[in-house]
Amino acid sequence: MRLNQVDLNLFIVFETIYAERNLTRAAEILCLSQPAVSNALARLRRMFDDPLFIRSKRAMAPTAVAENIIGRIRDALLLMNSSLNEGRVFEPKKSDKTFRINMSDLIAAMILPALEEAVTDRARGINLESYHIPRSELIRELATGAMDFVIDAPVLNDPQLCHAPLFKERYVCLLRKDHPFAGDKLRLEDYLGFDHIHVSSRRSGQGHVDIALNNMGHKRHIHLRLQHYMVAPLVALRSDMALTAPLGLLRQYDARIMELPFELPQMELHLYWHKSRDADQASLWMRQRIMDITNL
Repeated sequence: MRLNQVDLNLFIVFETIYAERNLTRAAEILCLSQPAVSNALARLRRMFDDPLFIRSKRAMAPTAVAENIIGRIRDALLLMNSSLNEGRVFEPKKSDKTFRINMSDLIAAMILPALEEAVTDRARGINLESYHIPRSELIRELATGAMDFVIDAPVLNDPQLCHAPLFKERYVCLLRKDHPFAGDKLRLEDYLGFDHIHVSSRRSGQGHVDIALNNMGHKRHIHLRLQHYMVAPLVALRSDMALTAPLGLLRQYDARIMELPFELPQMELHLYWHKSRDADQASLWMRQRIMDITNL
């Protein structure tokens, strides 16, 4: 079969079904009806003389043929998408584009104020939106264009993604200014003697602070467990509890900032975007703004 005899949109449907393993979700992402997606799959099956996907109780499982061709199809789609975007001129001062960035409330507190200022100074019409969705959904969100960027720890490893390091930040301890502790330097016994605030999106389980202490044979007392970092300093400023968090967050508060009396790995953040937008001029512009404010 020759290329001019093939509907290239079928390959977009194929890639979406492969990514989602579900015809209904694929139809939603492609803004098509489910019968239209089913019809496209039927045409693909005839084209390749293979079922391509086998329906099971939980998902549409790809066949060996589908696994063999997905890499080359994705490469071709990325190349075509890049060709469309590479030459497109982006004029930030005339743009009303909205950039959607996935980040936690902690990262947003450290980055968004400076980013919003940097963007507004150069292009008042550009808008920003911040979300925080599960990591398991991020690849799909970036691939479909529902999300433009992800700022996260260096934990995302997928050939569809590009990434760049942003910065590292050390953890410190915050105490209210009139806290009963009067020393100028924290000793380990001082730190362990405090009641602590622990922030985690999970309902249970240890964080990296407690893992580090456990490795040393110690344990701190967690008096309050919260899901959001932005609440934690407000509680610490009105109590005798201690809060351990990145310096970039805690330096914003009128409080005592103490160095930790033990070694703790730094917080490391990377910027992620989809390969299909690597040469996109708008994406390049925003990536530069993000990297500028993180001093890289």
